[in-house]
Amino acid sequence: MSGQENKLRRQNGIIGGVCGGFGAFFGINPWWFRLLFLILLLPGGLPGIIPYAIIWIIVPRKR
Repeated sequence: MSGQENKLRRQNGIIGGVCGGFGAFFGINPWWFRLLFLILLLPGGLPGIIPYAIIWIIVPRKR
């Protein structure tokens, strides 16, 4: 097993690093995750804010 494991970690980002962490974990541009959370904000905010805040609290920051 290599020393570099693919773990979900928050990255340096615009607000909390959640989208940057998802982008690094899945190997795609974090812009797509930012767009997803923005779309989830449209129907009143809570569908986008609640999951983002939970992920921000649960997922550790990249060292």
